[in-house]
Amino acid sequence: MSTTTIKPAPADLKAARLPRWTPYVVAAGSLAVASGVGLAADLSSRAQWGLIAALLFVGVSYALAARVEGTRQAKDRLATSVVWVMFLLAVVPLASLIYETVKRGVKVLDGYFLTHSMGVVADDETGGGIYHAIVGTLQQVGLACLIAVPIGLLTAIYLVEYGRGRLAKAVTFFVDVMTGIPSIVAGLFVLSFWILILDFDPSGWAGAMALSILMMPVVVRSTEEMLKLVPNELREASLALGVPKWRTILKVVLPTAIGGITTGVMLAVARIAGETAPVLLLVWTTPFINTNPFDGAQGSLPLYIYQQYSSGTNAGYDRAWAAALTLIAFIMILNLVARGIARWKAPKTGR
Repeated sequence: MSTTTIKPAPADLKAARLPRWTPYVVAAGSLAVASGVGLAADLSSRAQWGLIAALLFVGVSYALAARVEGTRQAKDRLATSVVWVMFLLAVVPLASLIYETVKRGVKVLDGYFLTHSMGVVADDETGGGIYHAIVGTLQQVGLACLIAVPIGLLTAIYLVEYGRGRLAKAVTFFVDVMTGIPSIVAGLFVLSFWILILDFDPSGWAGAMALSILMMPVVVRSTEEMLKLVPNELREASLALGVPKWRTILKVVLPTAIGGITTGVMLAVARIAGETAPVLLLVWTTPFINTNPFDGAQGSLPLYIYQQYSSGTNAGYDRAWAAALTLIAFIMILNLVARGIARWKAPKTGR
């Protein structure tokens, strides 16, 4: 009786792999070589140094992987390296912008600056504040949200849950067209209808109507995509239990997509919070505090930044940077609050 002996596979059949720390070493070496080339060639722009380092990183990573791991794995590392380089190209300008804004904005940003207006301060004088602009921005953006968010949510629900035929196609077409409307066009539309034809005075309400036009397509598109991601099995299970469709949408579909919907609304808020053209046309501006958005001109942070920077004085520059920092902080706080609400209202998973 013969026996068959199975020999283990030799250990040398295992494919060669680069160490995990290889990308970090290649990145450090690329930065060192790029710095040396920049100094030797007297390149004054740090962006040129970064471009040389990025090209070296991608090229060296591919060459090392091709030599050690093979061409197939080298292509994978090439794609990964390009993705990391593109990510850094997007992050570095953003980080630089935030750093510059914080560096220049903290000079005059304090409690006095946030609680006083420019009512009795000239643009070339120190002092003053942005309280009137904060009030105007909060009221205008809040009114725009009251107009745009319900309309946008209901439109998206119609397109996903009920929309069929020519009407749905027409709504989708007009939403796409509105997505590309310049802010000045929305401002001119409200100006011609509300102020020139109906003969109303400039006010925060007029500006909010123009901002809501810019906000609506963003809310519709983001909500529509989030509702499409909700599994149909959840809808079918609810309908199979005899729950009406409207209640299924309200109790199942919307809570499931609430996180993405909230993010889309915050993107729309960020889209309109920095608009200047509609405010300039429809709200005008005032250095005094006006807490009534339906009567008279109001201040706003974007227009305040523009006016202070265009004054051409050191005091104006400082106030403009501080107002820009306040606007960034305003958007960040709104996003954090929205994420908290979305997490609180989202369906709980697990036991």
